Parts: sequence; structure tokens; C-alpha cells
Amino acid sequence: VQLQASGGGLVQSGESLRLSCTASRSISSSGVMGWYRQAPGQQRELVATITPGINTYYADSVRGRFTISRDNAKNTVYLQMNSLKPEDTAVYYCTLSTSSWNTRQWPDYWGQGTLVTVSS
Repeated sequence: VQLQASGGGLVQSGESLRLSCTASRSISSSGVMGWYRQAPGQQRELVATITPGINTYYADSVRGRFTISRDNAKNTVYLQMNSLKPEDTAVYYCTLSTSSWNTRQWPDYWGQGTLVTVSS
């Protein structure tokens, strides 16, 4: 399966962005989808995940500011990012796991990444 992410860009601190990720096949019965990010010099980290049953998981650093959602009819998962901070600057990767319930399982499929830069 191919994952195509879009929506990254340069914003100022406090602003919002919405990332989108479209899968090359139906996601209605697929596994957990999510977003990970990697900042320069840092390890890749989980941001948010969502199960087919719409259960969600968020990293502590983004809980309350970011919202993940999925539209199975469009094979698309979204990440709405509000109140962005400079420390949110990273390459964001769309992911798909073969598990349908484990929101923290390391993903099996990765998109190409989209850069989000937040200036102070």
C-alpha cells in the first residue's frame, strides 16, 4: 500500500495546519493509521494514531492541540494541528499498521513524509 502525505509548510507559533494522507487502497477494514514525526537529530516518535473503530492515541506533547481523524470513504487520514509550537518542527510521516487495535504497534507502512516548520 502507498501512503501519500501532504499539507506541511511553514507557519508561525500559535497557528494551525492540517495534514492529509491518502492511501492507495481502501482503509475501511485496514489497521491502525497514524502520524509519526522526526525532528533534526532526534529519533522518530509517535504523534497520534487511530484505529478502524476510531479509538485514538496521542503523545503527551500534542494531546489537546492535535486531532487525528479518518475518512474511510476517501481512504484518507488527517492530522489537525492547532497551537503549533517551534518544538513541533519535524518531518511528519503517515503510517499504517497491520494491527487493527494496537495503537502503539510500530507501523508496517510509511509515507514519504511532509515537513512542518514552526517559527517563533
